[in-house]
Amino acid sequence: MKTSQQILGTRAETFALEYLEDQGLQLVERNFSCRYGEIDLILKDSDTLVFTEVRFRTKTNYGDSLSTVNGTKQKKLIKAASFYLLQQKCYDKIPCRFDVIALDTHHDEIAVDWVKNAFGMEHGYY
Repeated sequence: MKTSQQILGTRAETFALEYLEDQGLQLVERNFSCRYGEIDLILKDSDTLVFTEVRFRTKTNYGDSLSTVNGTKQKKLIKAASFYLLQQKCYDKIPCRFDVIALDTHHDEIAVDWVKNAFGMEHGYY
């Protein structure tokens, strides 16, 4: 049985996926998981493969959703994406980027902050 936090996370990912599909992106894979971590959404944006982290917070007492994608989280995502690319040879020649979809609630409405190319693989973790 899923916890209420897991249910909220699944709903946030679904909301983010629908938002991105409305923007023209196409889903490749959802919840890719490996020993290095999990990537919430993998999509194609024209000729670019987009590894997307979805963050959702109902309260911003300790910072907004975007601020939770820190250096440690970025390293995990980069390692997981590198592992994915090693497995999926069909994507090894196309550009990739890391996006973050930050969802925060404000007065019972969801604010969407889509940060394209939020961070990259320049840190040598690929």
